[in-house]
Amino acid sequence: MTAPGRAPRPDLDNPVQRAAYRHELRQVARPIRWIGLALALAATLMAALRARYWPQLPVIVPLFLLAVAALHLVAGVVIRTHYHRARMRG
Repeated sequence: MTAPGRAPRPDLDNPVQRAAYRHELRQVARPIRWIGLALALAATLMAALRARYWPQLPVIVPLFLLAVAALHLVAGVVIRTHYHRARMRG
């Protein structure tokens, strides 16, 4: 029996439940990961624009955006890992 508000441990031996759990894990921290991807793309675009058309833009701006993007992506992985551990505990 699980505590109220906690989902039971998924049966990963069952292919249907494994697919459902995989889909569930993909939804965890999704906005955080998408924001990280968007920031990384913005940093890449900004670096390309700086090299070609916008030389007065400081180099630190795209680097800062890239660092923030990396933090978002790592945070998404950490949140998903914590979620998975909690789910496996039952």
